Amino acid sequence: MQQRTYRVAGLAFTIELESPWRFMEYTPAVAERIARAAAGEPLPIVPTRAGDDVPARTFIQRREDLPESRTPFDLDFSQYEPFRTSDDAETVFRLKVCAGEPEWVARDMENGSTKLLMKVDEQMPCYYIYENAGRTLFEFDADRGHIAGTLCISEDTRSGEYYPKPGVRSYLTQFQINTALMMLYTYACCRRGKLLMHASVIRLDGKAQLFLGRSGTGKSTHSHLWLDHIPGCDLVNDDNPVISAEDGHIYVYGTPWSGKTPCYRNIRVPVRAIVRLEQAPENKIAPLPGLQAYASIIASCSSIRWDRPLMDALCSTSEAIASQIPCYHLDCLPDAEAARICCEGVIAKML
Repeated sequence: MQQRTYRVAGLAFTIELESPWRFMEYTPAVAERIARAAAGEPLPIVPTRAGDDVPARTFIQRREDLPESRTPFDLDFSQYEPFRTSDDAETVFRLKVCAGEPEWVARDMENGSTKLLMKVDEQMPCYYIYENAGRTLFEFDADRGHIAGTLCISEDTRSGEYYPKPGVRSYLTQFQINTALMMLYTYACCRRGKLLMHASVIRLDGKAQLFLGRSGTGKSTHSHLWLDHIPGCDLVNDDNPVISAEDGHIYVYGTPWSGKTPCYRNIRVPVRAIVRLEQAPENKIAPLPGLQAYASIIASCSSIRWDRPLMDALCSTSEAIASQIPCYHLDCLPDAEAARICCEGVIAKML
């Protein structure tokens, strides 16, 4: 059994790999990228927009980055390595990647003792959520009916086991493990005044701007425009940052999850503003009143909708953030003027 521990936004968790799975070794070039991200340095990465070629999603970016000792069971956790911490750290959950699926999973699915709670199939990857003897099961659907693996989360949500289906390639197993870790992390952070958000984040003058919006709205495009046209900007995260209420202040953290953009910086930045984007025929920014600000934040959170206590905690954190951070609605075009109007709007509010 191999294991490593990582700390994201102050919450530590452990990944255990049961043989034959193992952590991939990293070449010097990959190790150097990991070290830069661990130090929180700006990375030579720009947001991946709709229509762009999607880059490699980890710090292994080309064939030459693969170690000579690689096996079919090596898993690439390079995006997590900037967040590596001591293995004796106090953890909030553990994920074990198992060699195979135990017999009880298929048996309970067949005999009706597993109850379907919800299915998420609007877009890939799809998954199905079940309740089983106090546990929560997630079946990951890789291709409309082809189950790649099953995640079993304990009743106290402090441990999970991922069971890959036989014959599933390591890259697909890795993808589903990332989803499993995000789910376990969502359980953990909701209870602790933290939210895993769907947002793109730009830092300017030491403060962060979070851009929210429905998928396809242009969050990555807008961040790209800031990088191109607002001097002194850098990208914090392009898809799944964590926002946290701590001692009366609101911070945003980089994470190992950043959608199609491999930006995995171990960094904490005070939040200046939250901006909800909407495509429009002209550029215009306006403050969001309290209730609309709250609704905008909660709509962009990763949530556990079937768990009432967790949703109550998530709502409380969203309310605290909406009451402390200026929130805006930006009607925007995909042009430089949109970035400038947004920047001027949020900065002017601070003056």
